[in-house]
Amino acid sequence: MRVLAACSLGGAGHFRPLVPFLDQARRSGGETLVVGPPALAGMVGAAGHPFLAGGEPPEEQVRPIREQLPVVPPDEASVLGNRELFGRLAATAMLAAAEQAVRDWRPDVILRDPCEYASAVAATRLGVPVAQVAIGLAAVEWASIGVAAPALEAHRAGLTGELRRSPYLTRFPAALDPSPFSVTVRYREPGAPARRALPAWWASTSAPLVYVSFGTVLGYMSFAEEAYRAAIDAVTGLDARVLVTTGRGFDASRLRDTPANVHVEAWVDQADVLDEAALVVCHGGSGTAYGALAAGVPLVVVPVFADQFANAAEVVQAGAGIEVRTSQDSRERRRPVGRDDAPHIRQAIDTVLADGSYRNAAQAVAADMAAAPAIGALLEQLPSAAG
Repeated sequence: MRVLAACSLGGAGHFRPLVPFLDQARRSGGETLVVGPPALAGMVGAAGHPFLAGGEPPEEQVRPIREQLPVVPPDEASVLGNRELFGRLAATAMLAAAEQAVRDWRPDVILRDPCEYASAVAATRLGVPVAQVAIGLAAVEWASIGVAAPALEAHRAGLTGELRRSPYLTRFPAALDPSPFSVTVRYREPGAPARRALPAWWASTSAPLVYVSFGTVLGYMSFAEEAYRAAIDAVTGLDARVLVTTGRGFDASRLRDTPANVHVEAWVDQADVLDEAALVVCHGGSGTAYGALAAGVPLVVVPVFADQFANAAEVVQAGAGIEVRTSQDSRERRRPVGRDDAPHIRQAIDTVLADGSYRNAAQAVAADMAAAPAIGALLEQLPSAAG
């Protein structure tokens, strides 16, 4: 079987959900190919799969959207609109590469990141089955298709309906993620290989580990350093080992003079960290938030943009963590994470570490996620299910 994976952005949260399907295809004797923006090349190469680079929107188009994301009011319209504008810009830039991959490589099935539309356009033109692999909550993905409908219909009349009828594959549990997609398939990711112990970055090895991550996209934003400083302020003096990862879009060396209990790295494999973590402090990106829940680790969520607000609400509803909202300015716009938010983040950290109910709730979600079917059997059925 030939599996083509299509990804819209260079962020790990968009690519990671596709990797277990690619790995399973290779283990089953199949072939794989990933098509995505040039920024994804290193990540795909590290995962061990071939890569075809497409185009990407000009920086002058992307920068204004990226910079306004944290300050728009976190209502549904602004969340979906900004997210889909990214996707539509990427679709235009990626279309030539996606059509080339589908036409020349002839995959048996296409698995797409729901923000990636170029492969869906190419698939319908050339008659290749396509399914979407969730990066966020089903209700958000469903609504996002509606927001993008005018651009989708311009490519092909009826494409919006086709996307909503295509199989929707998600690792998120039904209890936290009811789905409007008629063909919703829940799965569990395969067990991770033996994890590597973290290096001895701290003098004490017995203190609990707190993992701080704002994902791989925030590092490109102008307020990134302020957000990381806020998190470091929040954990200064905390009786814990604290690992802060910034992503490769931010120069981690800018965070100098950190307290002894804090270590900063650009990148550490999330699975290695979650195996030891007592708590995750994050922005609520789906990859980090649901990765923590799958590992039974509670969270403190400081949402910044996109569907992070919806993810934070689900974490709170499950009893698996606390949400910290940043302050608003005089025009009731949500401010980016700043150092004045540090006391509120610290209070949430102290509460979650002291109250075992949050870990118990996270472990209950983990058990629910682990009960879903494995990917192996699902992958073989996809070409007929998506056709």
